[in-house]
Amino acid sequence: MKKAPGEEPDETLTVTPPKKWAAGVPAVAHALEYSLEETSAARAGQTLLTMNQVDGIDCPGCAWADPAPGHRHRNEYCENGAKHINDEATTRRVTAAFFREHPVPDLARRSDAWLNQQGRLTEPMVKRPGSDHYEPISWNDAFALMAGELTSLGSPDEAVFYTSGRASNEAAFTLQLFARALGTNNLPDCSNMCHESSGYALHETLGTGKGTVSLHDLHHADLIFLVGQNPGSNHPRQLSALEQAKRNGARVIAVNPLPEAGLRRFKNPQKPSGVVGRGTRIADRFLHIRGGGDLALFQGLNRLLLEAEDARPGEVLDHDFIRADTSGFEEFAAHVRGVDWDDVLAATGLRREEIEQVRDEVLRSERVVVCWAMGITQHKHAVPTIREFVNFLLLRGNVGRAGTGACPVRGHSNVQGDRTMGIWERMPDTFLDALRDEFGFEPPRAHGLDSVNAIRAMREGRVRFFLGLAGNFVRATPDSAVTEEAMRTCRLTAHISTKLNRSHTVCGETALILPTLGRTERDVQASGEQFVTVENSMSEVHTSRGRLRPASPLLLSEIAILSRLARRTLGDTPDIPWERFEADYGVIRDRISRVVPGLHDYNRRVTRPGGIPLTNPVNEGVYANDAGKALFTRNAFEAPRAPEGHLLLQTLRSHDQWNTVPYTSNDRYRGIHGSRRVVLVHPDDMTTLGLTAEQNVDLISVWPDAVERRAEDFRVIPYPTARGCAAAYYPETNVLVPLDSVAEGSNQPTYKAVVVRLEPAADGVAGLEPRT
Repeated sequence: MKKAPGEEPDETLTVTPPKKWAAGVPAVAHALEYSLEETSAARAGQTLLTMNQVDGIDCPGCAWADPAPGHRHRNEYCENGAKHINDEATTRRVTAAFFREHPVPDLARRSDAWLNQQGRLTEPMVKRPGSDHYEPISWNDAFALMAGELTSLGSPDEAVFYTSGRASNEAAFTLQLFARALGTNNLPDCSNMCHESSGYALHETLGTGKGTVSLHDLHHADLIFLVGQNPGSNHPRQLSALEQAKRNGARVIAVNPLPEAGLRRFKNPQKPSGVVGRGTRIADRFLHIRGGGDLALFQGLNRLLLEAEDARPGEVLDHDFIRADTSGFEEFAAHVRGVDWDDVLAATGLRREEIEQVRDEVLRSERVVVCWAMGITQHKHAVPTIREFVNFLLLRGNVGRAGTGACPVRGHSNVQGDRTMGIWERMPDTFLDALRDEFGFEPPRAHGLDSVNAIRAMREGRVRFFLGLAGNFVRATPDSAVTEEAMRTCRLTAHISTKLNRSHTVCGETALILPTLGRTERDVQASGEQFVTVENSMSEVHTSRGRLRPASPLLLSEIAILSRLARRTLGDTPDIPWERFEADYGVIRDRISRVVPGLHDYNRRVTRPGGIPLTNPVNEGVYANDAGKALFTRNAFEAPRAPEGHLLLQTLRSHDQWNTVPYTSNDRYRGIHGSRRVVLVHPDDMTTLGLTAEQNVDLISVWPDAVERRAEDFRVIPYPTARGCAAAYYPETNVLVPLDSVAEGSNQPTYKAVVVRLEPAADGVAGLEPRT
């Protein structure tokens, strides 16, 4: 059972064998149990029966695409989505009395789960200089504080505006417009931590930062690769799509260091076979790869395909496609033929015959899709790895055809929509030109700060103002001690939030909590009830409309907060109708329709069932990169290595967790119950390192800067992870990820490749919180 709001979660560890299947009746039971602990049966029913419906609430939990209208189940949600939406719909409230009882130092000692369990924020709060308590503040005074700080900056670039994927398209567009009208491109977002490497690599090779796959493509593929992802916990509705693909004859190859339950078998609780039967086998083949060995795997696979073409000229590669639509093939082919098999096998931990069997699967398949997630993007060599995926797809023309393509599986609800709306520190000149022409001001052209560079700038005293639109910045980012120290150098930090989180306890000289409407709540403005729009990971833009009464009469919508702040800060220069934006979100969509390609006639088209499917130029044979064609690339061989006596640690999410927020201390699919302070280690590695089951250890990361980064008091759990690798939960282990350990090109933190050593814990007692 989940603890009451006044109690910390228990830390009584029990371990059971990992599950061999995902979902089923237990998923329904756990979802309902959590929902009913947070809210009433009537409110839970109101949220669940409208979630992901055509005129309902878009699930805030992930960005997986919805089935077409007319093909949606009445219960179109997963266990995690049900938990997340009712976590927001909770009837618990955080009031001024709570903050009088809990000073900031007390809140800073609390766990992420405890902070979340306190409930919904209800009124704006301020922590003033020299105080250790938040106290109430009027909205008018809060806007005056922020506007005063912004107008006193030496340069607009001393301000940072962070965005989480929870924000709507309309809010994201309003925020970036305000930042650029102020004069800065400092627009970091959560994509900097999750799929920046995907966007970078796909822009370079295909001319688009988005995936090229629709649900229809996935349903009708012959072969689907699931690489570095865990759909059972992180995007469970993908399992329904994979079930459909399997029913249509697809085969699935899973590539992962851990044998996750969702990669094995899926019991769909909405079907009899998922209730009383065995469900659907997902992975036909599981490659138990070493962490970071995916580049080596696909280079070896590509070499095998070239050699198969040598043996059967004209029968393996799609030469017509390669000649007409690609560039760089000869250079790529010469490079990959030189890949050394000993290096491939050492990097992957696989046998050559396993990779040859995959080649045979590819040769039998006319339509191939490659899906990947953060198990790929959060490595130093993530960008070349994704480029190698593209090489693999191009060889047999598996781009731009039905049933084929590249599918980066994004985790957060509207992270892709944020980018479409201009939340990026490096938006192209075409977007900035359209913004100029529509609003009559010259946007700044110099590239701004992403998340890692924003932390560096704060640490160096170059940032004085931080505004977070949703999210939990200090827990999502790497090098926790460094990040928190950097945030505290700001003169003012402000967070637009629905619930309490760790970021509210890491304060600038002045700190503001700005409570906002949740996606589940009715949003009524001067022109009447509003809806917002979001974009899923397959480039479909659709509406979301809340149904519940707001948690407090003092809540403002994200758009109202941003519009009032912009009006207070900028006045009438430039001439942007902020007041009309707040009164009628349709006015924002009208302006978006003239700035963002593909969203013409936005207000009318988005309300149609299914919304607006944005056209992907790749699927029309258009490649908007420097080459004007799909680009084959030469990628230097690279694989992470841990020295003797060390392991390669990946941080990961538990099943009962949403982003940085654990709902409980359980991870039932992996068989971990009652504690999150565990490290999963292969039994053979435990023997080599002299470790015993459930021994208490400290995790110490190894990085050339000689700074000791330590996460204390973890229990060692024997687990069938790949040899030489280990796994532990984030955000507890983000303290181990150096700020300067980033992916080449994308600057994305390397949460999946941390070299660590394990030392016996000094006190032998597992604690609640990491000491940083």
